[in-house]
Amino acid sequence: MTPDLLLAFDDIEPTFAARPVWCGRGSAVIGRASLGAQAWLGDESVIRADGHDVVVGDRFWLGARSTLHIAAEVYPCIVGDRVTVGRDAVVHACTVGDDCVIEDACVVLDGSLIEDGVLLEAGSTVFPRTTLSAGFVCAGSPARPVRALEPGELAERAERLREAAAAEAVAGQPEDFAPDPAVFVARTARLHGRVGLSPGASVFFSCILDATAGPIVVGANVNVQDNCALHTRGGGLAIGRDTTLGHNVLAVDGRIGSGCLIGMGARLGPGTVVEDDVLVAAGSATDPGQVLASGWLWGGRPARPLARLDADRRAMMARTVASYAAYGRAYRKLQARAG
Repeated sequence: MTPDLLLAFDDIEPTFAARPVWCGRGSAVIGRASLGAQAWLGDESVIRADGHDVVVGDRFWLGARSTLHIAAEVYPCIVGDRVTVGRDAVVHACTVGDDCVIEDACVVLDGSLIEDGVLLEAGSTVFPRTTLSAGFVCAGSPARPVRALEPGELAERAERLREAAAAEAVAGQPEDFAPDPAVFVARTARLHGRVGLSPGASVFFSCILDATAGPIVVGANVNVQDNCALHTRGGGLAIGRDTTLGHNVLAVDGRIGSGCLIGMGARLGPGTVVEDDVLVAAGSATDPGQVLASGWLWGGRPARPLARLDADRRAMMARTVASYAAYGRAYRKLQARAG
C-alpha cells in the first residue's frame, strides 16, 4: 500500500524500506522522510519532512490523526524500531528510541529525547529538550517518570492501542473546496459548511473544519497546522489575523484573537475567548467559556496565566507566521504541479 498523499518537497521524495503494511484514508507522507519495513499508518496521519529529516525505523505504528514533523533546519524527527504512537498525538522534532509506546493525545516537543523502552501515558506533554530515561512509565505535563515498567507492559499497552484503532473508522472524505487563490488548503483537509478563509491563510494536512452548525472565519495569514479539528455547535468560531494553530489543536466555537499562537495539542473548550496577543502552551486545555487575557503566556489544565509575553516570545510567534506563510505558498505550487 501507499499513503493517500505521497508528495516531494524541495524535489526530495519520501523513501520506504518496503511498502507499508497499511495506509489509512487521508494518510500523508511528505518530503525527506525515510520509513523502515512494516510501517502502519492510520487514517489521516501525517508525516511531514519539509525542512529536515524524518527517519523512522522498522515496525512503526502511527495512530489516526497523529502527526510527525520537524523543526525546519533545526531538529529532525528520529524514531526507532518497534515504536507505537496512538491517536491524535504529536511527535515533533525529537528523538524516540526503540520499543517505545506513546499513547493517545500525547505531545512530544522539540529537542526532547525519549530513550529505549519508555511508555508515555495518554495526554502527557514532553517539554522541549527533556530526556525521559529508559525503562519507565512517564506521565503528566511536563511528563516525568512515575514508576518502573512491569514485565510485558509495553507490549500489552501497544496492543491495546492497536485494538482500539481497529474498532474505529474516519467518516467522510475530503470535500471539493475552491478557496481564494491566495490561500492554501491541503488536499487531505476536510472543510464542511460555511468556512471563510482570508488571503494568506493556510489549512494543512488532515485538518477538519466543520462549520455545518455555525460559521468558521479564518483571518489573513492564519496557519491551521496538520490535524487541527475546528468545530461549531451554533455559536461559530472566529480566528484573527496573523495567528498560529499548532498541530492537533482542538477548538469548538468561540474566538481566537489576532497575533496569537495556540500550541500543539491544546484543547480550547466550547466558547473559549482568546484575546489578541496570547501564547497558549502546548498540551494546555481551557474550560468552557474561559477568557484568556491579552499579553500573557497561558498554560496548564485548565490554562492559567504563567508569564507576561516578552519581545523574544513575540518574535518567535511572528517567525512562525512568516514560516508557515512560506510553507503555504510552496504547497500551493506543489499541489498544482501534482494535478
